[in-house]
Amino acid sequence: MNRKKLQKLTDTLAKNCKHFNKFEVNCLIKLFYSLVGAVERQGLVIGLDRNAFRNILHVTFGMTDDMIMDRVFRGFDKDNDGCVNVLEWIHGLSLFLRGSLEEKMKYCFEVFDLNGDGFISKEEMFHMLKNSLLKQPSEEDPDEGIKDLVEITLKKMDHDHDGKLSFTDYELAVREETLLLEAFGPCLPDPKSQMEFEAQVFKDPNEFNDM
Repeated sequence: MNRKKLQKLTDTLAKNCKHFNKFEVNCLIKLFYSLVGAVERQGLVIGLDRNAFRNILHVTFGMTDDMIMDRVFRGFDKDNDGCVNVLEWIHGLSLFLRGSLEEKMKYCFEVFDLNGDGFISKEEMFHMLKNSLLKQPSEEDPDEGIKDLVEITLKKMDHDHDGKLSFTDYELAVREETLLLEAFGPCLPDPKSQMEFEAQVFKDPNEFNDM
C-alpha cells in the first residue's frame, strides 16, 4: 500500500475511532496488512479469515478456548463475510483493548449469547463453562459440578429470576462485581498481553520502514 493510500485510510479510520489516535491507527493498519500478507487484488476480500484471526488471539493474547475464540471472531466480523477487514480490525481492537466498561459489557454479552436471542440460557452457560474449565480427573461426573456452577451463577446474576440472563441482569451483576464481566470464559485480553501487544505495535514512528 503506498503512502498516500495509507494516509487516506488512516485519516478515515481515525475519524471514527474513539480509543486510538491517528498514529496508533496507522500502526494497526500496517500490522493488519503485514498479517494479511496480501497485495490488494481485484475482487478478492482482503482480510483475516477465521484461522488467521484465531491464531492471533491464541499467540498474541493467549486464548485457548475454541468456542470463545470463534465467538470473538464473530464479534469482530460485523458483516459476517467470514473475514475481518481493516475497518473491522481497527474498530474491534479499539473495543477489545481499550473499550469502556459499557462497551465491554455489550461485547462480552454478545460473545456469550451463543444463539443471538438476547439471553444467556442455562444451556449456553453449561457449554461455555464446560469448555473453559479444566477437566479434573475425579470419580464424580464433571457435568454435575458444572450444572451446580450454572445454578450458583444464576443465583448471583439472574436478577429477575426467570432462569436465564438478559443483558440487564448481566449488566447489574457486572456493575456490582466487575470480575463477572468474563464469567463464562476469557474473551478479552488480560492486562499483560494487552500491554505487550501495545508496546510492540505502537512503537516510535521513526522506527518504521515504509511498507
